[in-house]
Amino acid sequence: MTRSELIARLTSHYPQLIQKDTELIVAEILDAIQTTLAQGGRVEIRGFGSFGLIYRSPRIGRNPKTGESVSVPEKWVPHFKASKPLLERVNRLPQKPC
Repeated sequence: MTRSELIARLTSHYPQLIQKDTELIVAEILDAIQTTLAQGGRVEIRGFGSFGLIYRSPRIGRNPKTGESVSVPEKWVPHFKASKPLLERVNRLPQKPC
């Protein structure tokens, strides 16, 4: 599902909201998550999952095209951990081939 599909779905489920309002709501939620993570925080949405940061230490990598060694600097990467109810719901669904 893309951002525009989410906005369209919310607008169809809640006819009292116009599309512009729904776009602002989705943008505000995503901005709040991004801002919190950028400040080093953690976001937990009960029944859905939590967003956090994982530290990756510096290492020596390899350029797959040339085989040359490359220095990869340290960095923080976003991480999502699904909640137990979400995992159970996903695992109940029949799997479609990707």
